[in-house]
Parts: sequence; C-alpha cells; structure tokens
Amino acid sequence: MSDRKYFGTDGIRGKVGESKINPEFVMKLGWAAGKVLAGTGTNKVLIGKDTRISGYMLESALEAGLSAAGINIGLLGPMPTPAIAYLTKTFRSEAGIVISASHNPYYDNGIKFFSADGMKLDDEIEIAIEQQMDRPMECVASDRLGKAARIDDAAGRYIEFCKANFPSDLSLKGLKIVVDCAHGATYHIAPNVLSELGAEVIEIGTKPDGLNINHKVGATSMKAVTECVLENNADLGFALDGDGDRIMLVDHKGNVIDGDQIVYIIARDVLKSGNLKGGVVGTVMSNLGLEVALATLGVPFARSNVGDRYVMELLKQKGWSIGGEGSGHVLNLAAASTGDGIVAGLQVLAAMLHAEMTLNELSQGMVKYPQTLINVRFTDGKQPLDDKLVKRAVIDAEKALENKGRVLLRKSGTEPLIRVMVEANDAQDSSTWAEYIADAVRKVNE
Repeated sequence: MSDRKYFGTDGIRGKVGESKINPEFVMKLGWAAGKVLAGTGTNKVLIGKDTRISGYMLESALEAGLSAAGINIGLLGPMPTPAIAYLTKTFRSEAGIVISASHNPYYDNGIKFFSADGMKLDDEIEIAIEQQMDRPMECVASDRLGKAARIDDAAGRYIEFCKANFPSDLSLKGLKIVVDCAHGATYHIAPNVLSELGAEVIEIGTKPDGLNINHKVGATSMKAVTECVLENNADLGFALDGDGDRIMLVDHKGNVIDGDQIVYIIARDVLKSGNLKGGVVGTVMSNLGLEVALATLGVPFARSNVGDRYVMELLKQKGWSIGGEGSGHVLNLAAASTGDGIVAGLQVLAAMLHAEMTLNELSQGMVKYPQTLINVRFTDGKQPLDDKLVKRAVIDAEKALENKGRVLLRKSGTEPLIRVMVEANDAQDSSTWAEYIADAVRKVNE
C-alpha cells in the first residue's frame, strides 16, 4: 500500500475536519469514484453509514460528488458494513460506499468501497480513483446529473439475509442472549435478528446519539457486555463493533471468546458437517493455540499479514472459505462476501446447538497460548529489525521455546514502534522472552 496517497488497507480514514475527512475532499472523492466507476459501466451506487454525527455531512458530500459525475445514488441510512456489501449485490448496484471508522471513536470517520460482487475494490480501481483525484473536478450536463433516492426496506432485507444464514431446522428459543451493538450501525438489526429466531434478547449499546459510538461498549470494550451477561444469568453475549463487521463473545461464566476462538468453533462445526473447504486462514498475530487446535483436527492453517483485507486475499488465493483475526473479524465466504459480525455470531450459535454444548464447553477445544506484546518506540532513521543484537535475541528466544512457542517482531505501520510478540505454552516464558527481545531493541535505540 506504500504507493497510495489516500487509500489504506481499509479505505480512507482519519479525524473529521482534517485533510481527508472533510466535505471538500469527500465531495471530490465521490466525483472521482463516480468518474472511474462510470467508465466501467456503473449507473447506480449505494451509500450507507454508521451512527457517527459526521455521517450526515459526509453522506451529503459524497452524494453531491457522485451526482456531478452522473451516478445515481441509493441512500441506505445507518447500516452495518456487511449489510452494504450484501445490498450492493442484491440491488444489482455497481458499487457500495460505506461511511464509517469501524471501532474508532466518534470523532474519526472513513470511506470504504465495495464492488458489485460485495468484495472490496480491486487495487487497480482504487489507484485509478486516486489518479482521478488529481484532475480538475467537472460536472456533467444538467440532464445527465445523477439522482438520489432513499431505500426504505434495506434493514428488513438484511435482517432476512442474516436469518437465512441460520439453519432453518434450529431455533434460539430458550436462549437468553445479551446483545451489545456499540451504539453503532447494528442497533436496529442485531436484536431483531436474534429475537425473530426465538431468543430472549437483552439490549445494550442500542441508543446511538451520534457521539457515543464505541464508547465503553462493543467489541473493543467488553466490560459492559460481560457484566450484563453475569447480572442477567444470560447464556452468552454478543459484542459488535461500530460498523458490525467484528464480533467478540462472552460465555455464561463471563469469559471473553475472541476472534481466534470463534474461527475455531465455526471451522470445527463446518468440518463435522463435511463442508469444510480446504483449511483456515489467520494472521501473523493469530494465537498459536488456534494453529495447534486445528492441526489436531487435521485442518491446514495459513497466516496472512494483519488485516481482514489480507485474510481475504489469502482465502481467495487458496480457494478456502474460513478465516479471521483475534480482534473479531471473521470470514466465511460460503455465507457472506465480507466479515460479518452478526452472521459469525449466528454460526457459533448453530455450532452450540449442533453440539448440544454451552459456549464455554464449545470453546474448550482450543487452548490459548499466553501471549506477551510489548511496543518499543525507536528513533526515526534507526532500523532495529536489521540489527545483529536484535536478531541474536530472536534466535535465543526461538531456540529456548523450540516447538512450545513462537516469536514475532513487526514494525508498526502508523508509528515508530517495534511490536514484540512472544507466545509460549508457559506464561512466564512468554513474558521473559518478550522482555529479553524488547531490551535488545531498546539498546539499539540508545
């Protein structure tokens, strides 16, 4: 992604009002995207957003830019990111645009695009949009301006899509489920999906005011949903993030079940049904316990770079279907074209019912290895990863851990930080060797 001026691994994101997330830039982006997409035969683009207050402003700017390029617009209102991917296909639109900064605070926002098949745009199209941004903005003739219309039944369509991903011979009747929607885009979707499938639903994080998205709720802040599960003696809890593409779970004992464990539970259930296609993709940060547990089942495992975009790329390359990240991005391409928190949660519920187990019992098949992560700041210009002292420290750690752990060093893409991660089957070993390597990095920076 180093050759990009605007697009990152997950679209364009930043603080509202700054260089990229402001009305002027976003209107130009809408126009540039419209010009490029029009060149591929596009006539209609869908726009959806999460619940941030800035979404209204950015939606209007995108609408103006697309209209100026001659593109018709379908306005979905607040909708989860995976819903926009699905509806782009359903409405036969040429592209879908999401206004969201996912799990970030309300003062951030972003823009990301989906192609007609519900996948993220190809690199070539993103580059073409960036190149178009450098050209003067022009408006088509008045009789060719794009028209905009609200799509009123979008939520209902997506609710039915989610329910269709739950086996028709199963019911959630008798289950009490806490649903934390992070005051985000799933607030009017997830509770309805679960209640219509028969569950008793307790809602939290379903009262967005434009400023409270992800604030002390949702997949990045598990305290609220954990406490609610325990207080209400619920069977489990769902915690979604602001745009609904990530999910974390809580079992009836208050234990957090992360993305790695969710991937394992889904993969094992699909394997038992005889429908597992190939293996499973995680990332370089996926817990070693996931790899070990899948190996026990005879399931191949591959690691991509960090980011659901890279998980998707490797899945497509290998022709596999299931993958994800510990943060809660879970992909099952047999069910949805992108990471979908609600659908992933439903697949876990189906696995519970198939196995006749609680979520706590179901998660026992994967034992998480203790993991220590240390961030070490370095001075610009230094190259700690290339230093002999650091390389020697890594060799020492790997030799000591042998097959009982692993070491990962990587440079942050946004800050001058080296991230030192060590996993081991013993927590003390994990901590000791992470500190050993981190000390070597610090010495290089002296």
